[in-house]
Amino acid sequence: MTHPEAATGAAAAGDVAAAPDDPSAPGSSAGVSNPRRALAVVVAVVFIDLVGFGIVIPILPFYVRSFGVSDAFIGLLAASYSLAQFVSAPYLGRLSDRYGRRPVLLSSLATAAVAWVVFGFASEADAAFGTAAAIATLFASRALAGAMGGNIAAAQAYVADITPPERRAGALGLIGASFALGFVFGPAIGGLLAAEPVVARADALFPAFVPATPYSLPSFAAAGMSLLAVVAGFLFLEEPRRSRRPAPRTTFVGTFRDALASATLRPLTVAYFVVAVAFAGVQVMFIPYVADRFGYDATAAAFLLTYVGVLGAVNQGVLVGRLSRVVPSRTLAAAGAGVLACALAALPATDRLGSDLVIGGPAWLSGPLVALLVVLAALSLGNALVNVSLATLVSASTDADGQGAAFGVTQGASSLGRTVGPPLMAVLYTLAYASPFLIGAALLVPIAFAFRPRRA
Repeated sequence: MTHPEAATGAAAAGDVAAAPDDPSAPGSSAGVSNPRRALAVVVAVVFIDLVGFGIVIPILPFYVRSFGVSDAFIGLLAASYSLAQFVSAPYLGRLSDRYGRRPVLLSSLATAAVAWVVFGFASEADAAFGTAAAIATLFASRALAGAMGGNIAAAQAYVADITPPERRAGALGLIGASFALGFVFGPAIGGLLAAEPVVARADALFPAFVPATPYSLPSFAAAGMSLLAVVAGFLFLEEPRRSRRPAPRTTFVGTFRDALASATLRPLTVAYFVVAVAFAGVQVMFIPYVADRFGYDATAAAFLLTYVGVLGAVNQGVLVGRLSRVVPSRTLAAAGAGVLACALAALPATDRLGSDLVIGGPAWLSGPLVALLVVLAALSLGNALVNVSLATLVSASTDADGQGAAFGVTQGASSLGRTVGPPLMAVLYTLAYASPFLIGAALLVPIAFAFRPRRA
């Protein structure tokens, strides 16, 4: 916009990106001199960018609290990123259709670097102008970073440009794997940079006008990762040779109205939104759940998130690509929604499901933990199946000139779901701890039904 990830990514790229090197060869995709290298570069760029995004995640709640404001601002700040991404993704996708994938990716990454630098200076705004200015700085920079995060639509369109249809699901799965790996390693780096010895060392090295705090260092590192992605893209990312058409003028609302009027794109747009809302319960309430029901602290919860992230990288980067060669994308989408629904429904019962299990080995490996790990594995598999398959169906829903616009609309719908879902699921959790997961499961049932295999 994800060391084991290097080996996994390389192996997966070899499996799913074996497109003909000659763009004029039969069955080849849009013209690039080396499709395998182009795919590897765009996946690497997305991974570097997502590591930068992940670096900031551990410090967000504490950064907000450092200004003495309500915890409500934590949720609002998190939602601001997704809301800005929702608004920007369709535009960035359409711009990439008209002006090219490469310039949109590079310019958005460079702007994101500026946003993260400003984010790190919010404490300075507090000292100079007061708390209101600091909070405004946080929201403005976070929203700008979110708007530039809409470049995922251009990245997905790039992948669709350079891979033939029969290998597109696997290639798009690598983008999903880069997301998963970015969220595995980014937060770990952010936590390390926020440690007191690292902050003290940076404070001794930085000039006086550059703040060195547990909040600024991760922010500056995120900016550095975005700049690294810009350099990598500038040096190695090739613009696909393809026909371009002038993008028709349309409004933001018109873009989504057109998508909802399309018989092929409408169900995909709705599915992206519903899946994002359904999965929001896990995204925002999983850590409170394992703290309340299992007694886990933040460190134990972080290990569980790492476990899910690694599984997600393998599932999206390797398994789904191979399955897509023999199973239609609609079938995989339906199966993924079904598996994800079952996993969400079982998640709030894992402490009880495993209570009767007798597990040998170390004392910490309890029956409830084993049940939780099994359910999380199913959750990761279902999430990988449904997301990669939906992306493949989006790619097939439009011609080559409209890939960016199609991905922009569907990613925008997903961002809207990630904006609406978290506060909704947080409120539901306060009413009944199981409700976010059970309602999420219920939302996925019609998705599984809608994408079930059609009879001939």
